Amino acid sequence: MNFLIILAALVFLILIAYWGYSVILFAIIAAIAAVLFTDPALVAPMFSNVFMVKMADFVKNYFPVFLLGALFGKMIEISGFSKAIVVAVIRVLGSHMALLSIVLICAILTYGGVSLFVVVFAVYPFAAELFKAGNIPKRLIPGTIALGAFTFTMDALPGTPQIQNIIPATFFNTNTWAAPWLGLIGAVFTLVLGSLYLSWQRNRAEKDGEGYGSNLVNEPESHISKKLINPWIAALPLVVVGIMNKVFTLTIPSFYGNNHSMTLAGSSTVITTEISKFTAIWAVEAALVLGILTVLVFAWKPIFTRFTEGSKAAVTGSVLASLNTAAVVGFGAVIATLPGFLVIADALKSIPDPLVNEAVSVTALSGITGSASGGLSIALTAMATTFIDHANASGINMEVLHRVASMASGGMDTLPHNGAVITLLAVTGLTHRQSYKDIFAITLIKTMAVFVIILVYYFTGIV
Repeated sequence: MNFLIILAALVFLILIAYWGYSVILFAIIAAIAAVLFTDPALVAPMFSNVFMVKMADFVKNYFPVFLLGALFGKMIEISGFSKAIVVAVIRVLGSHMALLSIVLICAILTYGGVSLFVVVFAVYPFAAELFKAGNIPKRLIPGTIALGAFTFTMDALPGTPQIQNIIPATFFNTNTWAAPWLGLIGAVFTLVLGSLYLSWQRNRAEKDGEGYGSNLVNEPESHISKKLINPWIAALPLVVVGIMNKVFTLTIPSFYGNNHSMTLAGSSTVITTEISKFTAIWAVEAALVLGILTVLVFAWKPIFTRFTEGSKAAVTGSVLASLNTAAVVGFGAVIATLPGFLVIADALKSIPDPLVNEAVSVTALSGITGSASGGLSIALTAMATTFIDHANASGINMEVLHRVASMASGGMDTLPHNGAVITLLAVTGLTHRQSYKDIFAITLIKTMAVFVIILVYYFTGIV
């Protein structure tokens, strides 16, 4: 019965997300309902001391990353930098390489720190034009964007500033550059197989005489622009974020040491900060600030003319994105304290191999919640200590735990109720029936990549 209560709460939350209702509101309702049917006396204590505490902790740690990332992405967009990058890639590769062009454009933007949602809006107009010129079915656009933005640059490539690569660092005392070789191997595997799949689908469509399509909705206007900034300058902020993220990752521990203590004025209380738990977060935040300043240096005029509107949109988007994820984290924290969760945890713990255990746990919970960051946070909040103990017993490097957890979160998270998937389909004017099968194929390839790097690690010991 306890297990059925948890299952019902999870299914309810999945359906709510799929139907487009507010996860912030209904995560609270689902959590309270699960507690109510388990033990009514625990409703108020669970809400105040578990749900709200975990939700607030997530916002405290990660909201600045969401805010700076959204602001950086918006500035890249309104400055015209994203358009310049897209046009430059298209000029180099040509319209006949439309699939690879869009994948690389998405990869450049997301690895540079631009929000996944911003990438969808920024790239779609150019993808539509390229696909139309190449007579490639429009229905392949979502799968192509998903491969470039939702997979290897989100959590596999070392140093990526996306939140899915930051969360594990706070649990394993690692940084965003953890297990670089395994990350690169997983990224290459995903990119190659994903590209082969999309090319296969394109060739099949060509043989069947299927073109771009007709009677389509949300068709964008041409992206042609008379004035574009030099693409090398446009790419500079992305390079700054990538390089400085690495620099700060190395220098922050050297500057502060293992721990930092301070006494506030008028208080005798000593506040001690364990630096390793915040290095990854601080490094990304500082790198994003420098990226924003770089955009301002080269494009201050277009930014200041639209800064009021753009910054409001960035702040609103970051608040909603962070609170959505934080609400799911709060929900997961409540679920993790209920008796029924022990059934799930025991089943997952029964997997003997520690890395496979972690991969299955993270990707399962990410799939259930429809959120890579949400599922990752739930899994690590509930099971990180177990993962660490088993890894230490088996002599497994913490960096491997980080990379496996990060990549697993971006595996089955892109199920139909995933917010990014729903947004992607809405922006492109397509439906789940038309395009989700390609997104799901990419999802399966990305999930396979996690187990590929586990095998590589066990056979070679490479990190």
